[in-house]
Amino acid sequence: MLTTSLTWALLAGYGLFVYRVVRQTTPHKASAAAFFQGESEQGRAPGLWLLVASAAISWIFAKSIDNAANLAHAFGVWGGIGYAIYYLSFVTAAIALYFIRMWGGYRSIAEFLVSKYGRICARLFLLAIAIRLLNEVWSNTKVFSLYFGPEGSGGYWLAALLVTLFTVYYSLWGGLRSSLLTDGAQMVLGAGLLVLILVVLGPGLASQGLPAVETDTRLAGLTFCGLAFVQIFSYPFHDPVMTDRAFITSPRTMVKGFILAGVLSGGFIFLFSFVGLYARLNGLEGSPALTVPALFGLPMLLVFNAIMLTSAGSTLDSTFSSVAKLGARDWFNRGGMPTEAQAFVGRWWIIAIALLGNLPLLSIYMGDRIGPAVIMATTISGTMVMGLAPIFLLSFLPSAGPLSFHFAFWPGLIVGVLRVVENAASLTLFPAWLSLGGGKYALDLGVNVYGLLVCTLGYLLGGRPEQRA
Repeated sequence: MLTTSLTWALLAGYGLFVYRVVRQTTPHKASAAAFFQGESEQGRAPGLWLLVASAAISWIFAKSIDNAANLAHAFGVWGGIGYAIYYLSFVTAAIALYFIRMWGGYRSIAEFLVSKYGRICARLFLLAIAIRLLNEVWSNTKVFSLYFGPEGSGGYWLAALLVTLFTVYYSLWGGLRSSLLTDGAQMVLGAGLLVLILVVLGPGLASQGLPAVETDTRLAGLTFCGLAFVQIFSYPFHDPVMTDRAFITSPRTMVKGFILAGVLSGGFIFLFSFVGLYARLNGLEGSPALTVPALFGLPMLLVFNAIMLTSAGSTLDSTFSSVAKLGARDWFNRGGMPTEAQAFVGRWWIIAIALLGNLPLLSIYMGDRIGPAVIMATTISGTMVMGLAPIFLLSFLPSAGPLSFHFAFWPGLIVGVLRVVENAASLTLFPAWLSLGGGKYALDLGVNVYGLLVCTLGYLLGGRPEQRA
């Protein structure tokens, strides 16, 4: 009973903390410019360190924290390194979007896609990232709700409902501006909680050293590292939470901010993976983010609960603000200054994604496979969008046009969908000879390497012949 009461008191304290941040920094309902672009009441763009903190904590998802611990538990230190490699996506995005902004003067991803590839291609891309945003809602809600009770219990559902409603409330109030400011506070809070966790686990890890892993397990971990590295060339472009933040400051500030955010968030994820190493050292089964705090009793359970709430809350409000922009501005490629009418439409989109995004929680498909299922959602979604790498990274080619987009986009999407079907139905759709490396991610690595080559070749072949000559 004491554990339950303190857990709910923690949730109430988190809500009060975020509420005070929102109301003190955004005392009035945000203007359209603040709602979509994160500007202050004086019309100033966000500063460097606010961008760094927001971008970093927005990529430290509750599901990412859980993934990092699970991968380190499965593969040792290489699992944590592999997941941290994904955060090099910030560097990929910073370089590509810097040149897109400087060379083309574009003010959004949608504007760039319409200009370069046409409206149909732009909307195909927006549909793909809408699916990504749906995934972000349920996967983060699910991870933190498990701290309030077993899946399907009353505590589980009540936590999911309360946090979703609260996040919707302040997102409706301030949009991206509220998201940026709460992200800054949540980054500081999350870093402090991580230090507490490392202080508690550090002595045990220092005395025992890194857990030994078998040769096959090490190879499997290295294979996952290879998969992560291949996917960083396409992965960042299907995350509007990241790319929306690339257009709210000057290009130079964006590049500095993104590189710093990548170092900060990648380091955070790697350090949190030590939770998985600790679980492996002690022979714990199940999700390390749940089993490790149980070893230390109530105080550590509350710390883990708080860090999951912080990361999930920062991701949810960022997701909501990205959905508002997608539905009210990007879908129609509306340039110029945002209007209050667009902000009104965007607020309705926030309500819609909060409802639709949590519908998968009603499914019992995942059962107790929360860790593997969420990791699978990340790696396979990265496979689906492999074609985005040439679409963005080779966009400087004058010959590239709509056919280039289609010849790169569709092969990646088809391969990704086939991998989903293959895993869900336990089928064999891809031959074993495609595998590279070893372990459970060997086939994924091969599919991504060869698939990326196919998508890149398709992009080049789809160029306009008269301009290729």
